[in-house]
Amino acid sequence: MIKEEQLNPTRRRRKRSTREKLHEQRGGGIRTDAVRGGMPGGKFRPLSESDMRRIHTTALDVLEQIGIGDPTPSIVEVAIPKGALLSERGRLCFPRSLMEDLIDGSCKEFTHYAANPANDVEIGGDRVHFRTCGEAVNIFDYETREARPSRLVDLYDTARLADRLPNVHAFCQTVVATEHSEDAFVHDINALYAQIAGTQKPLAMSTATPEHIDHFISLLDLYLGREGAFLERPFFNFGGCPIVSPLRFGADNAEVLVKCARLGIPYDIAVASQAGATAPAALAGSLVQTFAETLATLGVMNLISPGTPFLMGTWPFISDLRTGSFTGGSGEQALVSSAIAQLSNFYGLPSSVSACMSDSKLPDAQAGYEKGITATLTAMAGCNLIGETAGMLGSLMACSFEAMVIDDDMIGNVMRAVRGIEVTDETLSFDVIRDTVEGSGHFLDHPQTLKMMQTEYLYPQLADRGTYDEWKSTGKRDAHEIAHERVKKILAEHYPVYIDPAADARIRERFPIVLAPEDMKPGNGRW
Repeated sequence: MIKEEQLNPTRRRRKRSTREKLHEQRGGGIRTDAVRGGMPGGKFRPLSESDMRRIHTTALDVLEQIGIGDPTPSIVEVAIPKGALLSERGRLCFPRSLMEDLIDGSCKEFTHYAANPANDVEIGGDRVHFRTCGEAVNIFDYETREARPSRLVDLYDTARLADRLPNVHAFCQTVVATEHSEDAFVHDINALYAQIAGTQKPLAMSTATPEHIDHFISLLDLYLGREGAFLERPFFNFGGCPIVSPLRFGADNAEVLVKCARLGIPYDIAVASQAGATAPAALAGSLVQTFAETLATLGVMNLISPGTPFLMGTWPFISDLRTGSFTGGSGEQALVSSAIAQLSNFYGLPSSVSACMSDSKLPDAQAGYEKGITATLTAMAGCNLIGETAGMLGSLMACSFEAMVIDDDMIGNVMRAVRGIEVTDETLSFDVIRDTVEGSGHFLDHPQTLKMMQTEYLYPQLADRGTYDEWKSTGKRDAHEIAHERVKKILAEHYPVYIDPAADARIRERFPIVLAPEDMKPGNGRW
C-alpha cells in the first residue's frame, strides 16, 4: 500500500485535479461506464444439467398426467382442436409432444419497448435487467416510521423517482391506489396514467379485467397521438396471475392472457406459488409445479398466437414453515429464483423472477442483507428481468421511497459483479506493471488508472466511503437519512412533462383521470 507520506504535495494536488476533471454532478459521483442494463449473467448455476432435465421432465409429466384445472371456455375451444386433452376430471392436459413443440415455437427474445426508444430493453438470452413491481398496499413513511395506505399520487411519485434511478431499467406498478380500490376501472386506468406521466422507461401493470385492455390501448393511442400507434410498438406490458396454485386457471386473469394473445401483444405473467402452502415444501417439487404452471400459460399463449412475446414470470415463493407466512428475503428464495432463471435460460425462454425483497418493515440491515443475497444470486444466474427490485418491504406489503434509492445503489454493485472480470492483453497489464516498477513505483498517475477509473470501477451514489471524521463532520447520517435527502431532492425537482398538454386534455375528457394536475407540478406541497 502506498502511504500518504510517500507522495509529494505536487502529486497529491495533481491527483485531486484529475478527480475534479472527471467528477460530474451525477448524484455527486464520478461518471462511470462500469455497468449497464443487459449485461450477461449465468455464472451462478445452482442446478446441474441433470437436475434441470429431471425438473423439466417431471414438469412435463405434471402437464400431461395431472393437467391444469378450471380451464375457461375460450382456452378449451382453442386448445382441444390443437392437441390438448380434457381429462375425466375436466382438467386441461398437454401431451408431452405438444408442449415440446409449443416451447420450440415460442418467442425466445423480444424488445420490451419504452415510450422513449433510448430506454428500450432487450429481453432474452442471459441479459440481466432490474425493474420495480409489487403492487404493495402501503407506503413506508420516513417521518413517522409507520406504514400508511398507498395512494394514486404515491404511484406517480414512485414512477418519477424510478425515472431518475439509473440501475432501475423498467417500471412496473409499485403500489395500489387504495382510495380507488373499490372501482376497478377507475383504479386501473389511473394506474396506467400515473405511470406514463412519471417515467418513459418500459412499463407494465396487471389487470384482472380483460375488458380494460381495449380502454388501455385507446388511452395509449391518445398519448402517442395516433390511433393504432400503440399496437405498432407496445411499450406497456399487461399481465397478471392466470394460475391459482396448485394447478388451476384463474378465470379473470386467464382471460387477460387470452385477450393479449389475440392482440399479439406481450403478456407479462406472475405464477406465484408458495412452497409449503400452495406448492410442495421440497424446493425441487416447488420448482417442478411452478415451472409446469408457467409452461401451461406459455402453451395457451402460443396455441392462440404462436410466437407472441411472452415473459416467463415463474415466481416460486417461500413459506416460513413455522408460521406458514410468506418470506421474500430468505436464502431459499434466492435459490429457487436463481434456479428458475437457470432453467429458463437452459430452454431459451425469456425469464422473470422475483427478488430483491425483504421481510423487514424498514430499510435496515435486515433489508440490506436479504435484498442483497436474492438480487445478487438471481442476477448472477442470468435472469432477464428481475422484479420487486426497488423499494419493497414487509414481505411485499409496503414500498419505501428511501428503499428505492438504497436498492438502486445496491443494484449497481450487483451489476458490477454480473459484469465480472475481463481478461485481455490490456487488462493483464504486463507493460503497465513494468513501466511502474521501473518508474514512479505507484500506479496512481498512470494513464491506465485514469482510464480504468471511468470504465472498470463503479462509484456509489449513496454509500459512504469517507473517513470516520468526515462522517462525524457531516452529521453521522446513516444510509436511510442520506436516501431521504436524495428522495426529497429528486421529487422536489423532477416533474417530467411526458404527456403532451393537448393529448392530456383529450385523455382527461374521455377517461376518469383523478390524478390532479396540481399534484404533477413543483410546489405541490408534498416534497
